[in-house]
Amino acid sequence: MAVYTHLGAEDLADLIAHYDVGELVSSKGIAEGVSNSNWLIETTGNSGANTRFILTMYERRIELSDLPFFLDLMDHLAAKGCPVPRTIHDTDGANFRLLDGKAVALIEYLPGVSVDHPTAGQARSVGRALAQNHLAVADFKPTRANDMGLAAWNEITARCGDKALAGIDPALPSILAEHLSSLETLWPVDLPGGVVHCDLFPDNVLMLGERVSGLIDFYFSASDAFAYDLAVTHAAWSFDNGGHTFRSEIADALIEGYESVRSLSNYERECLPVLARGAAIRFVTSRAEDWISTPADALVTRKDPMDFVRRLEFYDRNGPTLFEGAT
Repeated sequence: MAVYTHLGAEDLADLIAHYDVGELVSSKGIAEGVSNSNWLIETTGNSGANTRFILTMYERRIELSDLPFFLDLMDHLAAKGCPVPRTIHDTDGANFRLLDGKAVALIEYLPGVSVDHPTAGQARSVGRALAQNHLAVADFKPTRANDMGLAAWNEITARCGDKALAGIDPALPSILAEHLSSLETLWPVDLPGGVVHCDLFPDNVLMLGERVSGLIDFYFSASDAFAYDLAVTHAAWSFDNGGHTFRSEIADALIEGYESVRSLSNYERECLPVLARGAAIRFVTSRAEDWISTPADALVTRKDPMDFVRRLEFYDRNGPTLFEGAT
């Protein structure tokens, strides 16, 4: 989440008038994240309905044609009892609108906070919630190719260029070249899958104590392997914020929680080391591109790509034995 576009009070009030949620009371920009503009909206409510919402304006990386997929997925998961916010439809029944040529959606506000230093209990709950999502998409019919998969990692690397990448760290171009070449050879196929989140970082999970109250930000969701989604979550949760220290108790609890709902096959478990390397390099490349391209005056904090280089190198060193004891 971030704020790239600034909307005045009159613009926001006019937009909210298209929803049956009462009148606009206040709005506050949300600075976290790198892709969309977001506001916390408060309204007068209507007939006892909720009065707090998240308003999202889709700025980048999201094609307008993909938006119904993302929003329908959220509504599907919410209807299945998953801790996912539903979309608020306007008075015409649409789950998004256009404002000055950009798509905007009003999303249910869920209580909870994102944690910076999760406990094992919280990681276990996240694993359970992730597996619950994986079971819930069994009857979700739409599909979407993962446009942030292996091919995209190569494309982003080429687009950034060695000179700009070396400006982040002199070793980064050679690190990416080595690992991308390896992953092209080792990447598994025919794993069980469906529509998955692909971006379940701690800041995309809301917690109330050790309970998951909300999974949010589904805008990288795509049809992919369930084990890859677990590997992304493993890479996102199992290290300190700089990627310097691996927290084995968090990693073990995450997989334990996941398997309490959905068991991994032997083949999925065998593939986890390679999938975890891929998960790490996915965020090295996207963060590198964001680091290079984010405007200096944007209300957003850039994320260090080298954080995930350290995770990538950890998985490369330890992957063959890291997941052996997963149960």
